[in-house]
Amino acid sequence: MTRLAQTIGLTEFQTEILDTVRTFVDREIIPNAQELEHSDTYPQAIVDRMREMGLFGLMIPEEYGGLGESLLTYALCVEELARGWMSVSGVINTHFIVAYMLRQHGTDEQKNYYLPKMATGETRGAFSMSEPELGSDVAAIRTKAKRDAGGDYVINGQKMWLTNGGSSTLVAALVKTEEGAEKPHQNLTTFLVEKPAGFGEVVPGLTIPGKIDKMGYKGIDTTELVFDNYKASAGDVLGGVPGRGFFQMMDGVEVGRVNVSARACGVAIRAFELAAQYAQQRTTFGKPIAQHQAISFSLAEMATKVEAAHLMMVNAARLKDSGERNDVAAGMAKYLTSEYCSEVTQASFRIHGGYGYSKEYEIERLMREAPFLLIGEGTSEIQKTIISKGVLRSYAL
Repeated sequence: MTRLAQTIGLTEFQTEILDTVRTFVDREIIPNAQELEHSDTYPQAIVDRMREMGLFGLMIPEEYGGLGESLLTYALCVEELARGWMSVSGVINTHFIVAYMLRQHGTDEQKNYYLPKMATGETRGAFSMSEPELGSDVAAIRTKAKRDAGGDYVINGQKMWLTNGGSSTLVAALVKTEEGAEKPHQNLTTFLVEKPAGFGEVVPGLTIPGKIDKMGYKGIDTTELVFDNYKASAGDVLGGVPGRGFFQMMDGVEVGRVNVSARACGVAIRAFELAAQYAQQRTTFGKPIAQHQAISFSLAEMATKVEAAHLMMVNAARLKDSGERNDVAAGMAKYLTSEYCSEVTQASFRIHGGYGYSKEYEIERLMREAPFLLIGEGTSEIQKTIISKGVLRSYAL
């Protein structure tokens, strides 16, 4: 049988990394994912093993102690990790968005201070744009930072949906500053907020209230973040210049959308694998259900969607690696992969029949994980808005 989601043109080193991650997933993640997910337990042993493997430094330049690999390598590793358990891939997602933003936009001092510790996993990153009342309307951010007489900042407000909010030690938070610009998005600034891991008031003026209880995406902590007269220095501004936060964050979000695309591919691959296995083992009317045309056609449709999604994700990653603008490609990849992931997972669930509704079967977990991918890093509707604007730029009359 043709193996799905293969990637041509990889280097020997990339192939070696992927083989290592795939073996790790098969031996250490898949056998433990069900128990950890059902108990909503943080996968500390798995995370420690990922640190030993160097995965936290995958995209961080070698001069800072990382492996200096491409976004494509990272995305393919995420695809493998999500195939095992989507929450595990979420552990490194926000970490790499923050590391990428530092690499691209940080001052030399910020890079030298943070990136070596991020490469080893000693410092773990989280990414914060959303707030309780704004969703995708980033320019409407209410959390404010005001300068005091000494030139430092005092931040007040509430942020929402921080993946790794409790376990992280560095948060890149987008807040509103008073830059006097006419356009709202030009009054936004990214602050680098250091904190210890944990919950409650972790440093003066900064509180992580606790884990948000979710339908899926278990094991990993998703939190709020509350600023109450939190003091930040001018040196905590990413890049050292206020008012550039929106552009820095959007650059990071393009990496995030490739990541979500890779996660969707991984979940879809696993859903297909489970369906193909079950359809060849389960018999009705004297033969495996895979030999019934209705099921075989469903498997064919699933396989085609898995393959198409993978190709879109790889294209978006390679385009970002080339230095070209990839907002449309990343939007298309995120839109298509998340929708196809949902469809493939539902098709696998149907093939499992009543057993798919049982928590003993892995597909039940995938059914609760797939919906997150439809909304993470921007809903399908947001992606369609980005795609249409980008396409019309090229086809303007």
